[in-house]
Amino acid sequence: MEQMFFSGWSSLLRTLVVGTLAYVTLVLFLRVSGKRTLSKLNAFDLIVTVSLGSTLATVLLNRDLSLADGALAFALLNGLQFAVTWSSVRLPPVRALITGEPSLLLYRGDLLETALRTTRVSRDEVYSASRKAGHLHLRELEAVVLETDGSLTVMKRGDGGEAIVLSDGTVRVER
Repeated sequence: MEQMFFSGWSSLLRTLVVGTLAYVTLVLFLRVSGKRTLSKLNAFDLIVTVSLGSTLATVLLNRDLSLADGALAFALLNGLQFAVTWSSVRLPPVRALITGEPSLLLYRGDLLETALRTTRVSRDEVYSASRKAGHLHLRELEAVVLETDGSLTVMKRGDGGEAIVLSDGTVRVER
């Protein structure tokens, strides 16, 4: 029963020392891996972030795992993320697989019902994004796009000659 609440000072000391060193190691790896790791998350970035957190927790609490093992796991996850993001910048098929494509949900004030169903976005979410962007009526909008990170981008109608660029082409704004 005593083991459940307190297993000894050496256990607490190990958690304190290894936890601090593992935290510092993780921060260093994140700084080396660049701003992309800390940007708005798409599905791939979320998986890497959760994996890093899980690895940190494991290093902290598992006595059978050394700090060196944890550091190697951090390096492996960061290295894999670098390789995938490097490839996705240079190879469009990899980019499409990793980040997906933005989806047009509203065009010239009209909700695109098929796109809403496919992306599982409700009308209310589009209305909310419109209000947050300062628009009370959908007819004021040129487009609403579901971005690859899950955010909604709201674009108001332009004066003409502007273009809304999506990864699958350009939607021209007409007068």
